[in-house]
Order: sequence, then structure tokens, then C-alpha cells
Amino acid sequence: MDFSQAYSVHNVQFVIEGFLYTLLLAAVAIVFSFILGVALGVVRYSHIPIVSPVIGLIVETLRNLPLLLLIFFTYFALPQVGLKMSPFWAAVTALTLFEAAMICEIVRSGLASVNKGIVEASQSSGMTRIQTLRCVTLPIGLRRMVPPLVSQFISLLKDTSLAVIIALPELMHNAQIVMGQGNSVVFPTLFLAALLYFIVNYSLSRFSRRLESQEGKHRGVSRGRNTPKARITPPSTSVKS
Repeated sequence: MDFSQAYSVHNVQFVIEGFLYTLLLAAVAIVFSFILGVALGVVRYSHIPIVSPVIGLIVETLRNLPLLLLIFFTYFALPQVGLKMSPFWAAVTALTLFEAAMICEIVRSGLASVNKGIVEASQSSGMTRIQTLRCVTLPIGLRRMVPPLVSQFISLLKDTSLAVIIALPELMHNAQIVMGQGNSVVFPTLFLAALLYFIVNYSLSRFSRRLESQEGKHRGVSRGRNTPKARITPPSTSVKS
């Protein structure tokens, strides 16, 4: 193993450039998939006739397809119908569709977990169904969705490595080029790539655990406040005559 060659200034800079490109790809896909996933999740939760079942069918189809197949489809198949995209946008499109399907189910489950009593109380106070969803159900549900959403974003970041198949200059693509210098640099290069992935993903996972812990404490406090206190009545004393 030749660490000095693998970790030369040029090689390390080249790998770091690929890592920054990976972060850019993940950030763009996270934004688009979150917006699309929340919209689809709200539609599925709302049980709109015809629309919700159709969205459910599309979501289930995307969830059960390999991400690699979607990347091939967006990069190789869509140009056949006139939709030609660069490797970056082909990867973004595939990641967005795949992750949006996952986020859709997270959002739907999060909205369904909101206490029905809160929803009914909001509607009985004069709020419409849309107002209840926007002002009550969605804010409460989104707070509970944060930990699983962060976990899904971690998966998205790791899934960006599949874009190497379409020659996208992300981390693994650049690492492969460095490894082409010889077998002696393979282990050090892969170790560096693994370290970069680990630093980001571990930081996100710690953040997710912290949010989950805070949400658990918040729920415990809310339950404590909503639980009626038992009234303590002193025992009756009878005076014998």
C-alpha cells in the first residue's frame, strides 16, 4: 500500500472535488424530493377520490423499483423520447423520483399519527379541512417526521454513489480514477472515500437521534399536561358516640 502516492496533493484534491460534487447532487435531490414527497404524501393522506389511488399506485411502483434502473431509465431511455439530460440532471431526476416515493410514505404516516381528537377539535372550532391540514395536522406531523426524514436523506447521500454508472464525476467516480494508478493506491483511496462518507452520514445520524430524543421528551411533556390530575380526597372520619 502506497499512502504517499494515494494521498498526494493532486489525488486528495481530486477526491475532495468528487465529494463536493456528491454533496451538491445530494442537496439538490433532497430539496426536490422533499417538496415532491410532501405534496404526494398530503394527497395520499387526504383520500381524494381517483387522485389518491392513482398516486398510491405510482408511489408503490417507484418504491419497488431498483434505483439503478431509474438512473438507467432517465439517462438512456428518456432521450429516446426527446428528453435528453446531462448526467447530473439524470441522476437528480432518478434520485428525486425514488426518494420522493419513500418520503411520501413517511409524510402520510406522520400525518396519520396526529391525534384525531386534535383534528376534530380544530374542525369543530370552525376551521375548514384545508385550514386544519395546513395549520394543525401538517406542522405537528412534520415535527414527528424529522428523524425518519433525516434517515432517508442519509440513504439518499449513500445512493448517490450509484451515479458512477453514468460517469458522473462524484466521489466514487473520482476515486476509481485515482485507483487506476495502481493496486498500491486502492486501499488508501477507498479508505479516504469511506471516511468522507462516514463523517457526513454519522453527523446526520447523530442529529437524527438528537431530534428523536427531543421529540420523545416533547411527547412525554404533552401527555403529562393533558393527563388530568387525580383528586385526592381525605378519608372520612367517623366519630363514634
